[in-house]
Amino acid sequence: MGHNDSEQLNLNPYWMPFSHNRYYKQDAAHRVHRMLARAEGSYYWTTENHKLYDALSGLWCCGLGHRHPRLVEAVKQQLDVLDYGTAFQMGTPGVFKLAERIAEAAPAGFEHVFFCNSGSEAVDTALKMALAYHRARGEAHRTRFIGREKGYHGVGFGGISVGGMVANRKMFAAGMLPGVDHLPHTHNLKEMAFSRGEPQWGSHLADELERLVALHDASTIAAVIVEPMQGSAGVIVPPQGYLKRLRELCTKHGILLIFDEVITGFGRMGQPFAAQYFDVTPDLITFAKGVNNGLVPMGGVIATKSIYDTFMTGPDHMVEFFHGYTYSGHALAVAAAHAALDVIAEEQIYPRVNALSKTLEEAVHGLKGEANVIDIRNCQLAAAVELAPMEGKPGLRAIRVFEEALKRGVLFRFTGDIIAMGPTFVSTPEEIGHMAEVLRESIRAAG
Repeated sequence: MGHNDSEQLNLNPYWMPFSHNRYYKQDAAHRVHRMLARAEGSYYWTTENHKLYDALSGLWCCGLGHRHPRLVEAVKQQLDVLDYGTAFQMGTPGVFKLAERIAEAAPAGFEHVFFCNSGSEAVDTALKMALAYHRARGEAHRTRFIGREKGYHGVGFGGISVGGMVANRKMFAAGMLPGVDHLPHTHNLKEMAFSRGEPQWGSHLADELERLVALHDASTIAAVIVEPMQGSAGVIVPPQGYLKRLRELCTKHGILLIFDEVITGFGRMGQPFAAQYFDVTPDLITFAKGVNNGLVPMGGVIATKSIYDTFMTGPDHMVEFFHGYTYSGHALAVAAAHAALDVIAEEQIYPRVNALSKTLEEAVHGLKGEANVIDIRNCQLAAAVELAPMEGKPGLRAIRVFEEALKRGVLFRFTGDIIAMGPTFVSTPEEIGHMAEVLRESIRAAG
């Protein structure tokens, strides 16, 4: 589809997700360089044939680059053999092999993988596992979940209940899970602005879990769920020692700890999972996005052997966990995931990410001192620049920076007045440096 064809589109029927529909549709000027036509490697091309460096790997999901030939070929070959195979009471060899590979990549003790189709589904699955686990152990009174302010755990009712982003919650209060509480967020500009990596201040905020235990009693709490590194809220990095302290407190009180690794899993942290990067082992890990490079929707939950074994009781002809999805372990998604894991190993993606992370850190922190830049933060191959909001118009400065960057050939992600970056794992140091300089120019041009 060319530029002229796209201008003839009827934009009204499509209700765009997480988008300013009226702004996008009402004025052609607001859509300049915002209609994608094709992609390859670290770049998109728009319907005007304008080349854009993808500074967020799709939506944190295409770390291996777009249309990687190994993944594309794997899906094509799978279509020649099997398109869809039911996952209920049936199996395919590929899905069993994939579960084994993912379990091997996870921290020690994680031996079982439950597949779904997205991060949102993975979170709701993990919450159900936590409830059912305690019930199976004879502690059905553990029904409460603890999330965190500013947390993002997808858009299912379970995910928005434990999530802590106000805009995602305010319209849906009537449908949220009862009995959910939240830890305070760890984002404090006064104490940690311009930190490189994990901030030194803030580990004590994990002790707020003790306050919630005292308020609700530990016997009522099923699980605590956190993102090890918060991506959707704008790359909020955990303070040094914070996650270890959460682990200690959850163990002390018999509470499951769930790491939501939808963004951090499969490469972003230079390790298979952030649990390994931060050296903290949770009880359940959710994943999606990077497991097959975003090629076909897929997500899942990795569980420890002890959690899985707790379910494996009663007559062996009975279903142990009444949960699943029509597309759990879809054959095309599985084929793409196998190819992605092959590429991660063969192209030495984790060492590449670790090396490139240093380049990203230096590049983004070089923006310190630019007008209206109030914070810069980074964690491995993720970074964010926070901007001072325009008076009375929060979010507008980031939109202007976003649009200025599009003109200059870079596609950033913005949330509020935060510009987020999660470059592809196959980016070059030169591309990272250019990305940062385009951001500098765009901040200046936006005013």
